[in-house]
Amino acid sequence: MTESYLLGIDLSTTTAKALLTDTAGRVLGVGSTRLNLSTPRPLWSEQDPQEWWQGAAASIRQVLEETGVDPAHIAAVGLTGQMHGLVLLGAEGQVLRPAILWNDQRTAAECNQIRERIGKERLIQITGNDALTGFTAPKILWVQNNEPEVFAQARHVLLPKDYIRYRLTGEYAMDKADGSGTILFDLKARQWSSEVLAALGLPAEWFPPTFEGPEFTGRITPEAAALTGLRAGTPVAAGGGDQAAQAVGVGAVQPGVIALTVGTSGVVFAATPQAWVEPQGRLHAFCHAAPGLWHLMGVMLSAAGSLQWYHDTLAPDMSFESLLEEAAAVPAGSEGLQFLPYLSGERTPHPDPLARGAFIGMTLRHTRGHLTRAVLEGVSFGLKDSFELIRAAGLGQIHQVRASGGGTKGALWRQILADVLETELVEVNTSEGGAFGAALLAGVGAGFWPDVQAACDATIQLTRRTPPNPANFDAYRESYAVFKSLYPSLKPAFARMSSR
Repeated sequence: MTESYLLGIDLSTTTAKALLTDTAGRVLGVGSTRLNLSTPRPLWSEQDPQEWWQGAAASIRQVLEETGVDPAHIAAVGLTGQMHGLVLLGAEGQVLRPAILWNDQRTAAECNQIRERIGKERLIQITGNDALTGFTAPKILWVQNNEPEVFAQARHVLLPKDYIRYRLTGEYAMDKADGSGTILFDLKARQWSSEVLAALGLPAEWFPPTFEGPEFTGRITPEAAALTGLRAGTPVAAGGGDQAAQAVGVGAVQPGVIALTVGTSGVVFAATPQAWVEPQGRLHAFCHAAPGLWHLMGVMLSAAGSLQWYHDTLAPDMSFESLLEEAAAVPAGSEGLQFLPYLSGERTPHPDPLARGAFIGMTLRHTRGHLTRAVLEGVSFGLKDSFELIRAAGLGQIHQVRASGGGTKGALWRQILADVLETELVEVNTSEGGAFGAALLAGVGAGFWPDVQAACDATIQLTRRTPPNPANFDAYRESYAVFKSLYPSLKPAFARMSSR
Protein backbone atom coordinates (compact mmCIF):
# COMPACT_ATOMS: atom_id res chain seq x y z
CA MET A 1 0.00 0.00 0.00
CA THR A 2 1.40 3.42 -0.99
CA GLU A 3 2.05 5.84 1.88
CA SER A 4 0.15 9.14 1.72
CA TYR A 5 1.47 12.48 2.89
CA LEU A 6 0.12 15.91 3.78
CA LEU A 7 1.73 19.32 3.25
CA GLY A 8 1.15 22.27 5.55
CA ILE A 9 2.25 25.75 4.42
CA ASP A 10 2.67 28.45 7.08
CA LEU A 11 3.27 32.07 6.05
CA SER A 12 4.39 33.91 9.17
CA THR A 13 5.78 37.43 9.38
CA THR A 14 9.36 36.15 9.39
CA THR A 15 9.34 32.91 7.38
CA ALA A 16 7.53 30.95 4.70
CA LYS A 17 7.46 27.36 5.96
CA ALA A 18 6.46 24.06 4.35
CA LEU A 19 5.93 21.01 6.59
CA LEU A 20 5.51 17.46 5.33
CA THR A 21 3.84 14.87 7.54
CA ASP A 22 2.49 11.37 7.11
CA THR A 23 -1.02 10.37 8.12
CA ALA A 24 0.24 9.05 11.47
CA GLY A 25 1.30 12.59 12.37
CA ARG A 26 5.04 12.04 12.01
CA VAL A 27 6.75 15.20 10.74
CA LEU A 28 9.15 14.13 7.98
CA GLY A 29 10.69 17.49 7.19
CA VAL A 30 10.33 21.26 7.23
CA GLY A 31 11.47 23.75 4.59
CA SER A 32 11.85 27.37 5.64
CA THR A 33 12.65 30.64 3.84
CA ARG A 34 13.27 33.96 5.60
CA LEU A 35 11.10 36.93 4.67
CA ASN A 36 11.88 40.63 4.74
CA LEU A 37 9.85 43.23 6.63
CA SER A 38 9.51 46.82 5.46
CA THR A 39 8.82 49.77 7.79
CA PRO A 40 8.75 52.73 5.37
CA ARG A 41 7.39 55.08 8.04
CA PRO A 42 7.03 54.99 11.84
CA LEU A 43 4.24 52.58 12.89
CA TRP A 44 4.03 51.11 9.36
CA SER A 45 4.64 47.42 8.65
CA GLU A 46 4.52 46.01 5.11
CA GLN A 47 5.66 43.04 3.02
CA ASP A 48 5.79 42.18 -0.67
CA PRO A 49 3.31 39.40 -1.58
CA GLN A 50 5.56 38.40 -4.48
CA GLU A 51 8.28 37.60 -1.94
CA TRP A 52 5.79 35.50 0.02
CA TRP A 53 5.10 33.44 -3.09
CA GLN A 54 8.77 33.04 -3.93
CA GLY A 55 9.50 32.01 -0.34
CA ALA A 56 6.66 29.52 -0.20
CA ALA A 57 7.68 27.94 -3.50
CA ALA A 58 11.31 27.70 -2.33
CA SER A 59 10.29 26.07 0.97
CA ILE A 60 8.10 23.52 -0.81
CA ARG A 61 10.95 22.58 -3.16
CA GLN A 62 13.29 22.37 -0.17
CA VAL A 63 11.14 19.97 1.86
CA LEU A 64 10.45 17.77 -1.18
CA GLU A 65 14.17 17.53 -1.91
CA GLU A 66 15.16 16.87 1.69
CA THR A 67 12.55 14.17 2.30
CA GLY A 68 12.63 12.57 -1.13
CA VAL A 69 8.85 12.16 -1.03
CA ASP A 70 7.19 11.63 -4.40
CA PRO A 71 4.84 14.62 -4.93
CA ALA A 72 2.32 12.21 -6.44
CA HIS A 73 1.86 10.76 -2.94
CA ILE A 74 0.95 14.10 -1.33
CA ALA A 75 -2.79 13.77 -0.85
CA ALA A 76 -3.58 17.40 -0.01
CA VAL A 77 -2.15 20.78 0.95
CA GLY A 78 -3.29 22.99 3.84
CA LEU A 79 -2.61 26.69 4.39
CA THR A 80 -2.11 28.92 7.41
CA GLY A 81 -0.41 32.21 8.10
CA GLN A 82 -0.38 35.63 9.66
CA MET A 83 -3.85 37.08 10.08
CA HIS A 84 -5.39 40.48 9.31
CA GLY A 85 -2.95 41.60 6.58
CA LEU A 86 -4.42 43.41 3.57
CA VAL A 87 -3.60 42.15 0.07
CA LEU A 88 -5.25 44.28 -2.63
CA LEU A 89 -5.39 42.85 -6.15
CA GLY A 90 -6.55 44.37 -9.42
CA ALA A 91 -8.86 42.89 -12.04
CA GLU A 92 -6.11 40.67 -13.47
CA GLY A 93 -4.95 39.46 -10.06
CA GLN A 94 -2.01 41.85 -9.96
CA VAL A 95 -0.72 43.14 -6.61
CA LEU A 96 -1.59 46.85 -6.31
CA ARG A 97 0.57 47.81 -3.32
CA PRO A 98 2.65 46.15 -0.58
CA ALA A 99 0.57 44.20 1.93
CA ILE A 100 -0.26 46.09 5.14
CA LEU A 101 0.41 43.71 8.03
CA TRP A 102 -1.28 42.74 11.29
CA ASN A 103 1.19 44.78 13.38
CA ASP A 104 0.80 47.99 11.36
CA GLN A 105 -0.48 50.88 13.50
CA ARG A 106 -1.37 53.58 10.94
CA THR A 107 -5.17 53.22 11.02
CA ALA A 108 -6.34 54.85 14.27
CA ALA A 109 -8.45 57.40 12.37
CA GLU A 110 -10.08 54.68 10.27
CA CYS A 111 -10.94 52.69 13.41
CA ASN A 112 -12.81 55.72 14.70
CA GLN A 113 -14.46 56.05 11.29
CA ILE A 114 -15.75 52.46 11.54
CA ARG A 115 -17.11 53.02 15.05
CA GLU A 116 -18.86 56.20 13.91
CA ARG A 117 -20.52 54.52 10.93
CA ILE A 118 -21.62 51.32 12.66
CA GLY A 119 -21.48 52.06 16.39
CA LYS A 120 -19.04 50.25 18.67
CA GLU A 121 -21.64 48.11 20.39
CA ARG A 122 -23.28 47.09 17.12
CA LEU A 123 -19.89 46.32 15.57
CA ILE A 124 -18.99 44.02 18.47
CA GLN A 125 -22.42 42.40 18.31
CA ILE A 126 -22.02 41.56 14.61
CA THR A 127 -18.32 40.82 14.27
CA GLY A 128 -17.33 39.88 17.83
CA ASN A 129 -14.67 42.60 17.90
CA ASP A 130 -14.05 46.31 18.27
CA ALA A 131 -12.23 48.15 15.49
CA LEU A 132 -8.51 47.86 16.21
CA THR A 133 -5.58 49.02 14.12
CA GLY A 134 -4.40 45.46 13.48
CA PHE A 135 -7.54 44.32 11.68
CA THR A 136 -8.15 44.31 7.94
CA ALA A 137 -11.18 46.58 7.57
CA PRO A 138 -9.51 49.81 8.76
CA LYS A 139 -6.60 49.10 6.39
CA ILE A 140 -8.97 49.06 3.42
CA LEU A 141 -10.41 52.42 4.51
CA TRP A 142 -6.89 53.80 4.95
CA VAL A 143 -6.10 52.97 1.33
CA GLN A 144 -9.36 54.62 0.28
CA ASN A 145 -8.54 57.75 2.30
CA ASN A 146 -4.84 58.01 1.47
CA GLU A 147 -4.24 56.19 -1.83
CA PRO A 148 -7.43 56.75 -3.86
CA GLU A 149 -5.68 55.82 -7.12
CA VAL A 150 -4.89 52.36 -5.67
CA PHE A 151 -8.37 51.96 -4.21
CA ALA A 152 -9.91 52.76 -7.60
CA GLN A 153 -8.07 49.81 -9.16
CA ALA A 154 -8.96 47.29 -6.42
CA ARG A 155 -11.13 44.31 -7.36
CA HIS A 156 -10.09 41.59 -4.88
CA VAL A 157 -9.29 41.56 -1.14
CA LEU A 158 -7.25 38.64 0.18
CA LEU A 159 -5.40 37.79 3.38
CA PRO A 160 -1.72 36.81 3.27
CA LYS A 161 -2.01 33.01 3.09
CA ASP A 162 -4.83 33.36 0.55
CA TYR A 163 -2.48 35.09 -1.85
CA ILE A 164 -0.39 31.89 -1.70
CA ARG A 165 -3.61 29.95 -2.40
CA TYR A 166 -4.28 32.18 -5.41
CA ARG A 167 -0.81 31.54 -6.79
CA LEU A 168 -1.12 27.80 -6.15
CA THR A 169 -4.62 27.31 -7.56
CA GLY A 170 -5.68 30.44 -9.45
CA GLU A 171 -8.71 30.64 -7.12
CA TYR A 172 -9.86 33.52 -4.92
CA ALA A 173 -10.92 31.91 -1.64
CA MET A 174 -10.60 32.29 2.13
CA ASP A 175 -11.28 30.21 5.23
CA LYS A 176 -13.87 31.33 7.77
CA ALA A 177 -11.46 31.60 10.71
CA ASP A 178 -9.21 34.05 8.89
CA GLY A 179 -12.21 35.83 7.32
CA SER A 180 -13.68 36.56 10.75
CA GLY A 181 -10.44 38.38 11.63
CA THR A 182 -11.17 41.09 9.07
CA ILE A 183 -14.06 42.48 11.23
CA LEU A 184 -16.15 42.38 8.05
CA PHE A 185 -17.72 39.05 9.04
CA ASP A 186 -21.05 38.17 10.62
CA LEU A 187 -19.61 36.00 13.38
CA LYS A 188 -22.74 33.96 14.06
CA ALA A 189 -23.53 33.39 10.36
CA ARG A 190 -19.85 32.57 9.57
CA GLN A 191 -20.09 34.73 6.44
CA TRP A 192 -19.43 38.27 5.18
CA SER A 193 -21.69 40.82 6.85
CA SER A 194 -23.76 42.68 4.29
CA GLU A 195 -24.57 45.27 6.99
CA VAL A 196 -20.93 46.05 7.74
CA LEU A 197 -19.88 46.07 4.08
CA ALA A 198 -22.74 48.44 3.21
CA ALA A 199 -21.99 50.75 6.15
CA LEU A 200 -18.37 51.02 5.03
CA GLY A 201 -19.23 51.35 1.34
CA LEU A 202 -17.19 48.29 0.33
CA PRO A 203 -18.31 46.24 -2.71
CA ALA A 204 -19.32 42.70 -1.73
CA GLU A 205 -17.83 41.32 -4.96
CA TRP A 206 -14.32 42.24 -3.74
CA PHE A 207 -14.52 39.55 -1.05
CA PRO A 208 -13.99 35.89 -1.97
CA PRO A 209 -16.15 32.92 -1.05
CA THR A 210 -15.27 31.46 2.35
CA PHE A 211 -14.89 27.82 3.36
CA GLU A 212 -14.59 25.71 6.49
CA GLY A 213 -11.00 24.74 7.31
CA PRO A 214 -10.99 21.20 5.86
CA GLU A 215 -12.91 22.05 2.67
CA PHE A 216 -11.04 22.02 -0.63
CA THR A 217 -10.82 25.38 -2.40
CA GLY A 218 -8.94 24.50 -5.57
CA ARG A 219 -6.16 22.38 -7.06
CA ILE A 220 -2.51 22.99 -7.90
CA THR A 221 -2.23 24.47 -11.39
CA PRO A 222 0.37 23.27 -13.93
CA GLU A 223 2.14 26.62 -13.59
CA ALA A 224 2.36 26.32 -9.80
CA ALA A 225 3.43 22.69 -10.12
CA ALA A 226 6.35 23.71 -12.33
CA LEU A 227 7.51 26.28 -9.74
CA THR A 228 7.00 24.23 -6.57
CA GLY A 229 7.56 20.62 -7.59
CA LEU A 230 4.06 19.64 -6.45
CA ARG A 231 1.81 17.49 -8.63
CA ALA A 232 -0.70 19.41 -10.72
CA GLY A 233 -4.21 18.63 -9.53
CA THR A 234 -3.28 18.18 -5.83
CA PRO A 235 -6.18 19.61 -3.79
CA VAL A 236 -5.68 22.61 -1.50
CA ALA A 237 -7.76 22.91 1.68
CA ALA A 238 -9.05 26.19 3.10
CA GLY A 239 -6.89 25.92 6.25
CA GLY A 240 -7.01 28.65 8.86
CA GLY A 241 -5.44 31.79 10.27
CA ASP A 242 -2.31 31.18 12.30
CA GLN A 243 -3.89 31.01 15.76
CA ALA A 244 -6.78 28.78 14.68
CA ALA A 245 -4.41 26.42 12.87
CA GLN A 246 -2.05 26.48 15.87
CA ALA A 247 -4.99 25.42 18.04
CA VAL A 248 -5.68 22.50 15.70
CA GLY A 249 -1.98 21.63 15.81
CA VAL A 250 -2.02 21.27 19.61
CA GLY A 251 -5.51 19.76 19.80
CA ALA A 252 -7.44 22.71 21.28
CA VAL A 253 -10.59 21.81 19.35
CA GLN A 254 -13.12 21.32 22.12
CA PRO A 255 -14.51 23.60 24.83
CA GLY A 256 -12.53 23.49 28.07
CA VAL A 257 -9.17 22.82 26.38
CA ILE A 258 -7.19 26.08 26.25
CA ALA A 259 -4.19 26.72 24.02
CA LEU A 260 -1.58 28.96 25.67
CA THR A 261 1.19 30.23 23.40
CA VAL A 262 4.09 32.11 24.98
CA GLY A 263 6.13 33.38 22.06
CA THR A 264 7.29 36.93 21.39
CA SER A 265 3.62 37.75 21.93
CA GLY A 266 1.27 35.71 24.10
CA VAL A 267 -2.04 34.14 23.07
CA VAL A 268 -4.77 32.49 25.12
CA PHE A 269 -7.14 30.57 22.81
CA ALA A 270 -10.42 28.98 23.95
CA ALA A 271 -12.71 27.01 21.62
CA THR A 272 -16.41 27.73 22.14
CA PRO A 273 -19.51 25.83 20.95
CA GLN A 274 -21.32 29.05 19.99
CA ALA A 275 -20.33 32.54 18.87
CA TRP A 276 -19.73 34.06 22.29
CA VAL A 277 -18.79 37.73 22.48
CA GLU A 278 -17.07 39.68 25.27
CA PRO A 279 -19.40 42.71 25.51
CA GLN A 280 -16.60 45.31 25.59
CA GLY A 281 -14.55 43.64 22.87
CA ARG A 282 -11.61 43.04 25.21
CA LEU A 283 -11.34 39.48 23.90
CA HIS A 284 -11.26 38.69 20.20
CA ALA A 285 -14.09 36.43 19.01
CA PHE A 286 -13.50 34.56 15.75
CA CYS A 287 -14.59 31.43 13.91
CA HIS A 288 -12.49 28.33 14.56
CA ALA A 289 -10.80 26.43 11.74
CA ALA A 290 -12.69 23.37 12.99
CA PRO A 291 -16.25 23.43 11.55
CA GLY A 292 -19.01 24.16 14.04
CA LEU A 293 -16.73 25.87 16.56
CA TRP A 294 -15.79 29.45 17.36
CA HIS A 295 -13.14 30.78 19.71
CA LEU A 296 -12.33 33.53 22.15
CA MET A 297 -8.77 34.82 22.14
CA GLY A 298 -6.74 37.11 24.35
CA VAL A 299 -3.52 38.61 22.98
CA MET A 300 -0.68 40.28 24.86
CA LEU A 301 1.96 41.95 22.71
CA SER A 302 5.14 41.36 24.77
CA ALA A 303 5.24 37.94 26.39
CA ALA A 304 8.55 36.13 25.85
CA GLY A 305 9.47 39.37 24.08
CA SER A 306 9.59 41.00 27.52
CA LEU A 307 12.20 38.52 28.73
CA GLN A 308 14.16 38.96 25.49
CA TRP A 309 14.15 42.75 25.97
CA TYR A 310 15.18 42.40 29.62
CA HIS A 311 18.09 40.09 28.74
CA ASP A 312 19.31 42.15 25.78
CA THR A 313 19.05 45.48 27.59
CA LEU A 314 20.05 44.73 31.19
CA ALA A 315 22.02 41.47 31.10
CA PRO A 316 23.34 40.90 27.56
CA ASP A 317 26.48 39.10 28.77
CA MET A 318 24.55 36.53 30.79
CA SER A 319 22.91 33.39 29.49
CA PHE A 320 19.17 32.98 29.92
CA GLU A 321 19.92 29.89 32.01
CA SER A 322 21.99 31.91 34.49
CA LEU A 323 19.33 34.58 34.77
CA LEU A 324 16.64 31.99 35.43
CA GLU A 325 18.79 30.26 38.05
CA GLU A 326 18.97 33.54 39.98
CA ALA A 327 15.20 34.03 39.61
CA ALA A 328 14.50 30.52 40.92
CA ALA A 329 16.09 31.46 44.25
CA VAL A 330 13.57 34.32 44.74
CA PRO A 331 10.26 33.55 46.49
CA ALA A 332 6.92 33.67 44.67
CA GLY A 333 5.77 37.27 44.42
CA SER A 334 9.30 38.66 44.05
CA GLU A 335 8.97 40.22 47.53
CA GLY A 336 6.60 42.89 46.27
CA LEU A 337 8.38 43.82 43.02
CA GLN A 338 6.06 44.14 40.01
CA PHE A 339 6.68 44.32 36.26
CA LEU A 340 4.17 45.66 33.74
CA PRO A 341 4.82 43.92 30.38
CA TYR A 342 3.36 46.61 28.12
CA LEU A 343 6.57 47.26 26.19
CA SER A 344 4.70 47.49 22.86
CA GLY A 345 1.41 48.80 24.19
CA GLU A 346 -1.23 46.15 24.84
CA ARG A 347 -4.24 44.38 23.33
CA THR A 348 -5.93 42.28 26.06
CA PRO A 349 -7.44 43.39 28.37
CA HIS A 350 -6.19 46.94 27.73
CA PRO A 351 -6.42 47.83 24.02
CA ASP A 352 -4.02 50.72 24.52
CA PRO A 353 -1.11 51.43 22.14
CA LEU A 354 0.15 54.06 24.63
CA ALA A 355 0.60 51.62 27.55
CA ARG A 356 4.22 51.24 28.68
CA GLY A 357 6.35 48.74 30.55
CA ALA A 358 7.47 49.42 34.10
CA PHE A 359 9.18 47.99 37.16
CA ILE A 360 7.27 49.09 40.26
CA GLY A 361 8.07 48.64 43.95
CA MET A 362 11.86 48.38 43.87
CA THR A 363 13.74 48.58 47.16
CA LEU A 364 17.35 48.17 48.23
CA ARG A 365 16.60 44.54 48.99
CA HIS A 366 15.76 43.65 45.41
CA THR A 367 18.45 41.97 43.30
CA ARG A 368 18.80 41.02 39.65
CA GLY A 369 17.11 37.73 40.50
CA HIS A 370 14.08 39.64 41.77
CA LEU A 371 13.97 41.71 38.57
CA THR A 372 14.13 38.60 36.39
CA ARG A 373 11.45 36.79 38.35
CA ALA A 374 9.23 39.88 38.29
CA VAL A 375 9.38 39.85 34.48
CA LEU A 376 8.28 36.19 34.40
CA GLU A 377 5.51 36.86 36.89
CA GLY A 378 4.33 40.07 35.21
CA VAL A 379 3.90 38.31 31.87
CA SER A 380 2.10 35.46 33.65
CA PHE A 381 -0.27 37.94 35.31
CA GLY A 382 -0.93 39.56 31.92
CA LEU A 383 -1.88 36.16 30.50
CA LYS A 384 -4.07 35.50 33.55
CA ASP A 385 -6.06 38.61 32.59
CA SER A 386 -7.20 36.75 29.45
CA PHE A 387 -8.07 33.61 31.43
CA GLU A 388 -10.21 35.69 33.79
CA LEU A 389 -12.09 37.29 30.88
CA ILE A 390 -12.66 33.90 29.25
CA ARG A 391 -14.07 32.50 32.48
CA ALA A 392 -16.29 35.58 32.89
CA ALA A 393 -17.57 35.16 29.32
CA GLY A 394 -19.20 31.89 30.36
CA LEU A 395 -16.87 29.24 28.95
CA GLY A 396 -17.28 27.11 32.05
CA GLN A 397 -14.66 24.82 33.52
CA ILE A 398 -11.17 24.86 32.05
CA HIS A 399 -10.18 21.20 31.86
CA GLN A 400 -6.70 21.53 30.42
CA VAL A 401 -4.17 24.13 29.28
CA ARG A 402 -1.94 23.08 26.37
CA ALA A 403 1.20 25.20 26.41
CA SER A 404 3.61 25.93 23.58
CA GLY A 405 6.13 28.54 22.47
CA GLY A 406 9.64 29.45 23.53
CA GLY A 407 8.54 30.85 26.89
CA THR A 408 7.29 27.44 28.03
CA LYS A 409 10.59 25.63 27.41
CA GLY A 410 12.11 26.62 30.77
CA ALA A 411 10.95 24.75 33.88
CA LEU A 412 10.81 27.86 36.08
CA TRP A 413 8.50 29.85 33.79
CA ARG A 414 6.25 26.82 33.24
CA GLN A 415 5.93 26.45 37.01
CA ILE A 416 5.19 30.14 37.54
CA LEU A 417 2.50 30.00 34.84
CA ALA A 418 0.94 26.87 36.38
CA ASP A 419 0.95 28.47 39.84
CA VAL A 420 -0.44 31.83 38.68
CA LEU A 421 -3.16 30.18 36.59
CA GLU A 422 -3.75 27.50 39.27
CA THR A 423 -3.97 24.80 36.65
CA GLU A 424 -1.81 22.06 35.16
CA LEU A 425 0.08 22.85 31.97
CA VAL A 426 0.58 20.09 29.42
CA GLU A 427 2.73 20.02 26.29
CA VAL A 428 2.27 18.00 23.12
CA ASN A 429 4.50 16.03 20.79
CA THR A 430 4.69 18.55 17.96
CA SER A 431 6.38 21.95 18.00
CA GLU A 432 5.16 23.04 14.55
CA GLY A 433 1.62 23.82 15.62
CA GLY A 434 0.37 26.09 12.82
CA ALA A 435 1.84 24.23 9.83
CA PHE A 436 0.95 20.89 11.45
CA GLY A 437 -2.60 22.05 12.07
CA ALA A 438 -2.90 23.14 8.42
CA ALA A 439 -1.74 19.68 7.34
CA LEU A 440 -4.32 18.02 9.62
CA LEU A 441 -7.11 20.17 8.16
CA ALA A 442 -6.03 19.07 4.69
CA GLY A 443 -6.05 15.45 5.86
CA VAL A 444 -9.65 15.78 7.08
CA GLY A 445 -10.58 17.19 3.69
CA ALA A 446 -8.85 14.26 2.00
CA GLY A 447 -10.87 11.79 4.08
CA PHE A 448 -8.11 10.35 6.30
CA TRP A 449 -10.13 11.31 9.39
CA PRO A 450 -13.87 11.97 9.71
CA ASP A 451 -13.43 15.31 11.50
CA VAL A 452 -10.84 17.60 13.09
CA GLN A 453 -11.24 16.11 16.57
CA ALA A 454 -10.51 12.64 15.20
CA ALA A 455 -7.44 13.96 13.38
CA CYS A 456 -6.10 15.48 16.61
CA ASP A 457 -6.86 12.35 18.63
CA ALA A 458 -4.99 10.20 16.09
CA THR A 459 -1.85 12.32 15.82
CA ILE A 460 -1.34 14.44 18.96
CA GLN A 461 0.01 12.99 22.19
CA LEU A 462 0.44 14.73 25.53
CA THR A 463 4.04 14.80 26.73
CA ARG A 464 5.39 16.84 29.66
CA ARG A 465 3.04 17.91 32.47
CA THR A 466 3.59 20.77 34.95
CA PRO A 467 1.16 20.59 37.89
CA PRO A 468 0.60 23.75 39.95
CA ASN A 469 2.08 24.14 43.43
CA PRO A 470 -0.75 25.13 45.84
CA ALA A 471 1.83 26.50 48.29
CA ASN A 472 2.27 29.49 45.97
CA PHE A 473 -1.41 30.25 45.33
CA ASP A 474 -1.89 32.80 48.12
CA ALA A 475 1.26 34.75 47.23
CA TYR A 476 0.26 34.96 43.57
CA ARG A 477 -3.35 35.85 44.29
CA GLU A 478 -2.15 38.85 46.33
CA SER A 479 0.45 39.85 43.72
CA TYR A 480 -2.10 39.57 40.93
CA ALA A 481 -4.54 41.82 42.81
CA VAL A 482 -1.81 44.47 43.01
CA PHE A 483 -0.90 43.94 39.33
CA LYS A 484 -4.50 44.57 38.23
CA SER A 485 -4.57 47.89 40.09
CA LEU A 486 -1.45 49.28 38.41
CA TYR A 487 -2.54 49.91 34.81
CA PRO A 488 -5.65 51.97 35.73
CA SER A 489 -3.51 54.07 38.07
CA LEU A 490 -0.77 54.65 35.49
CA LYS A 491 -2.87 55.04 32.33
CA PRO A 492 -3.03 58.88 32.53
CA ALA A 493 0.73 59.03 33.03
CA PHE A 494 1.33 56.74 30.04
CA ALA A 495 -0.77 59.05 27.86
CA ARG A 496 1.18 62.12 29.01
CA MET A 497 4.51 60.40 28.37
CA SER A 498 3.46 59.47 24.85
CA SER A 499 2.40 63.02 23.99
CA ARG A 500 5.96 64.32 24.33
